[in-house]
Amino acid sequence: MDLLFEIRDGIGFVTLNRPEARNALTFGMYERLSEISVDPGGARALVISGAGERAFAAGTDIGQFRDFRTAEDGIAYEARLDRVLGALERCAVPVIAAVSGACTGGGAGIAAACDLRIAAVGARFGFPIARTLGNCLSIANVARLAALIGPGRVTEMIFTARLLGAEEALAVGLVTEVLPDFAALMARAEALARLVAGNAPLTLRATKEGLRRLREALPADEDLVRMCYGSEDFREGMEAFLGKRAPVWKGR
Repeated sequence: MDLLFEIRDGIGFVTLNRPEARNALTFGMYERLSEISVDPGGARALVISGAGERAFAAGTDIGQFRDFRTAEDGIAYEARLDRVLGALERCAVPVIAAVSGACTGGGAGIAAACDLRIAAVGARFGFPIARTLGNCLSIANVARLAALIGPGRVTEMIFTARLLGAEEALAVGLVTEVLPDFAALMARAEALARLVAGNAPLTLRATKEGLRRLREALPADEDLVRMCYGSEDFREGMEAFLGKRAPVWKGR
């Protein structure tokens, strides 16, 4: 299965399970994550991680975009992500992202929607879309990132298409801890989950919902999504990525 879920002694463990593809996310994986977020099956806290040490999740599987033909496909895709990440934010129990290796694109979106993020020393975070596909983030995603690291850092990260290493992510507040290796990361994630699961659940729920409500009033963004996903550049970026070559941007 591409996404695994098990509950051990009250803690739910979600594993993005496509290590051969650096855990790149399929639409089915997104939907299963949404289902677990809505109904965590009695778990008192969730830990989300990627299978293996190479990646938490290296974005959405590019193959999911091959059938995109119009800007409306991009609108539907971003709406799907907003729904899934919104469900994750609204999850009734604390959610911890345990990040090892690449955490990019949709993977970084998932991590940002979690309540707490911890990382192994080799983790890398970012949205290199200005260098790869030429698409854009929804305003909900931008607002979530800006709330975590500030609009200036979001701008710099996306404009330069660079990835933040674990220590920089710690310095800017994207993660709260950096662990020396994958084993230490997973051990700490479980210990942290058990710690927060033992605290007053209504206090935790009120806090996470209050923070979510601070970002609730978001302006429309469909014109921006159409501009990117309906462009020649998006098609060029996708074909260049799949062909392992540099894209030739035209700005249209």
